[in-house]
Amino acid sequence: MRAYLTVAALLLLIFGAIGGYLYNKFSALAAQDYTPPPITVAATKARAETWPTTLEAVGTLHAARGVNLASETSGEIIAIGAESGQRVEEGQLLVTLNDSVEQAEKKRLQANLVLAQQLYERDASLLKQKSVPQSQYDRSRADLDAAIASLAENQARLDNKRISAPFAGTIGIIQVKTGDYIESGTPITTLQDLTALEVDFSVPERYYPLLRNGLPLRLQASASERVYTGSLVAVDAAVDAGTRNLALRARLDESDGLLPGMFARIIVDLQQPREVVTIPEIGVTYSLQGDTVWVVEPAKEGKGLVVNPRVVKTGQVRDGRVAILDGLAAGEQLVSVGQNKLHRGAAVVLEENPAPFTQ
Repeated sequence: MRAYLTVAALLLLIFGAIGGYLYNKFSALAAQDYTPPPITVAATKARAETWPTTLEAVGTLHAARGVNLASETSGEIIAIGAESGQRVEEGQLLVTLNDSVEQAEKKRLQANLVLAQQLYERDASLLKQKSVPQSQYDRSRADLDAAIASLAENQARLDNKRISAPFAGTIGIIQVKTGDYIESGTPITTLQDLTALEVDFSVPERYYPLLRNGLPLRLQASASERVYTGSLVAVDAAVDAGTRNLALRARLDESDGLLPGMFARIIVDLQQPREVVTIPEIGVTYSLQGDTVWVVEPAKEGKGLVVNPRVVKTGQVRDGRVAILDGLAAGEQLVSVGQNKLHRGAAVVLEENPAPFTQ
C-alpha cells in the first residue's frame, strides 16, 4: 500500500510540473500576441506664423518729475501747509520756518538802501556841478550797489525759510512736524508727478543696433494685472563696462494704478517681423532634461498612429502659444492633451471632437 502511495505522489508531482510549464509557456505566447488598445489623445498641428521680434526685460518705475524735498537752511518749523499724500499745485507753500531774525534784518537793510540811494543821487547831482570829486561819486555808487546786493541776499535767506512745491504733484509722507528744529539738508518729504511715469531698464549690448527712440512697448507691474503701453524715449550713450548692458528709458502712455519704485516687466517691440513655428503652450512638457513634445506619426506598418517624444528648443510665448526655434516643422502633428499617459511608440487614436482650443 505504501508503494502505491509513493508512486501516486511522484506522478502528481510530474504532472504538476508539466502543467505549470505548459501554463507559463502558453501565457507568455498569449502576452506576446496581446496588443494594448490605442490611447485616445487630442492633437493639434504646428503652424507657421509671423511674429514681431520682441525684447524682454525688467525695470523700475519712476516719475518723469520727482524730487526729494529738503531744507536749504536751519530753523524752527512754524507752519506746514499740506498733508501727507495730498495733491499740491506748483508754487504751493508746504513748510515755513521761523524768519523773524531775517525779517528784522530786512528792515535794516531797506533803510540802508534808502540812505545809499539818497547819497548817490546827491553826489550825482553835485558831480554834474563839479562840486564833488569823481572818487566821492564812485564811492556813493559802490555803496548803493552793496546795499542792493545785501538786500537781495537777505531776500534769498527769507525765500529759503519757505519750502514750496516746484511743480504740481503728489507729496509723500511728511517727515517733520510743526515745532521741529531742522538743519540744512533735513529731508522733508517727496514730491512725485504721478501723471507721467517712466521706466528705466537695461538690455544686453548686442541689441543696440535694433534700438531707437519711439519703439513701442508693453509693461506689466507686479501690483496690477493690467498691461500698459508706452514707447522708448532714451538710449544711453555708453554701455556699462561691468555688465555689458545698455541702459534704456521708456515713458508710459498712462499711469493709473502705478507708483514710482514699482517693479515691472517690459516687452519692447523691435518691429522686426519674423516667421516662426508655433504650437499651443500646453503641448510642451517642460523638464530639466529639455522641453519635449509628443509627435504623432504613422506606424511603421502603415496602419494606425503612434507617438514619440521629441526634444525641441522653445522661444517666446505670446497669447498661449510658444515659438519652436528648433525640432519641429510647420504642419507636424503633436499631442495637445493627454501626454501623461503616453510612452515611446504608443499607439494612439485622435479624438474626433476635442474640446475647443482657444489658441
